[in-house]
Amino acid sequence: MKNRDDVTSALAWLKCHATKDTLEGMARYAIPSDHALGVSVSDIRLLGKRLGRNHALALELWDTGVYEARMLTSFVADPALMTPALMDSWCRDFDNWGICDTLCFHLFDRTPHAWIKVRQWSVRRGEFVKRAAFALLWGLTVHDKRAADEAFIGSLRLIERAATDERNFVKKAVSMALRAIGKRNAALNSAAVIVATRLAESTDAAARWVGKDALRELESPSVIRRLARLR
Repeated sequence: MKNRDDVTSALAWLKCHATKDTLEGMARYAIPSDHALGVSVSDIRLLGKRLGRNHALALELWDTGVYEARMLTSFVADPALMTPALMDSWCRDFDNWGICDTLCFHLFDRTPHAWIKVRQWSVRRGEFVKRAAFALLWGLTVHDKRAADEAFIGSLRLIERAATDERNFVKKAVSMALRAIGKRNAALNSAAVIVATRLAESTDAAARWVGKDALRELESPSVIRRLARLR
């Protein structure tokens, strides 16, 4: 009963912090507002900090179907308690890049199943499931400090295979993952540049876009200077 009361309280808090401008602005970022209240991400994060990790509460928040309540699960669910089946279930519910990226960056990439899901989701057909694979890979470049370079080099094959997907939300995530790998260290930068160059020279339009988009950042003076300092 307590978690149900907490869900009611959380929804009430979110409604109090919703604004018409935020709700109307969601359309500009290709985020459906049918099941949304209009609460900023910064406010959602604030509520998440106040609530702390509470996995049972996260499950009930997700079941409300409310966009902001589902976003809140990123900061409330316990990564250690996320099962592969639950990750698959939530991932299938993704209908926009905002919920996809937020869960991948703040929850999924901290679970023990993250690397497996990158591989599995990278070959799925659903647009936001496939995007999740590469948003998750991007998150791992930042948060998995113990991962060896070999794990990311192996993931470059997944990137190259998915680069021909012309859907906007997929190809952008593929490019982001490629750039993120290439910014982790100098060795990975070299490996990522090789893949990006090959893609940039492809006869496939989507792959060419991914390659050129990635090269602009991977070979930029700011990235080169940063990697030199890391050495």
